[in-house]
Amino acid sequence: MVEFKSGFVTIIGRTNVGKSTLINLLVGEKVSAIANKVQTTRTAIRGIVNRPNSQIIFIDTPGIHKPKHKLNETMVETSFTSIKDSDITLFLIEATSKEIGKGDMHIIEKLKENKQKTILIINKIDLVKKEHLLELIEEYRKQYSFEAVIPISALQPKYKDIILDEIEKHLKPGPAYYDIEEYTDQTIRQLAEETIREKALMLLQDEVPHGIYIEIQKMQLRKNKQNQEIYDIEATIYCIRESHKGIIIGRNGEMLKKIGKLARIEMEENFGLKVNLKTWVKVRENWLDNPSIVDKFKLK
Repeated sequence: MVEFKSGFVTIIGRTNVGKSTLINLLVGEKVSAIANKVQTTRTAIRGIVNRPNSQIIFIDTPGIHKPKHKLNETMVETSFTSIKDSDITLFLIEATSKEIGKGDMHIIEKLKENKQKTILIINKIDLVKKEHLLELIEEYRKQYSFEAVIPISALQPKYKDIILDEIEKHLKPGPAYYDIEEYTDQTIRQLAEETIREKALMLLQDEVPHGIYIEIQKMQLRKNKQNQEIYDIEATIYCIRESHKGIIIGRNGEMLKKIGKLARIEMEENFGLKVNLKTWVKVRENWLDNPSIVDKFKLK
């Protein structure tokens, strides 16, 4: 009889290398916000993969970057804390890297510090020649003894089982920590907040998105006249400047309507029922350095 295995796997890497895309591919469900902007992920998000002989709990961490605010410090701290607490680390880099940069070297030092069992994942291999890829692998192998090196394109499903099979090989026997029907440990409230934030990240100008956070004020399940279940959700988008508030609302409220519409559509798909979403925008100037708010993003 095959022994059941389980374990926690941290995905770590610099900002914008494709960690959220990778975790969503591996889990097969959308558990992490994706946008073509740095610092999309702010906290450690767990995605759960249930296989016939194993349960793998993935932790998608904030990208490693130079902190500018208390929030940034908390994000980086969360990433490195999750390495210590995991059984295996997936270290994600881009194939287009010319050399090992400071950020990646910093991650390698942390891996050495923790003597962490690590699989190197090289993303975006479709953008480089084979010769460059081989040179890059050699450079990284000189720096750390990886359990395996897997070149991938995170947008292609064919790599999913290759990565999962490799992870399973290195897991120890253990129980299923979560129900086999679950694919994330985020609450519906957290998923709603992340969905709204992702749509704002997609639609807003560069300087605005990372100065926002979302807070759900009300989340209530009821039945409408047709006896259908519907979520009434009220959310506030907080930003750091009055000028940003104007951009988020947009002319005649058009931008806020777009954010709300896209978020509502995705929530209805994810929750499997109707959503009545109302959003407001408020200014909270110093929240990026406010411990009581920033603590929300710490690894729990």
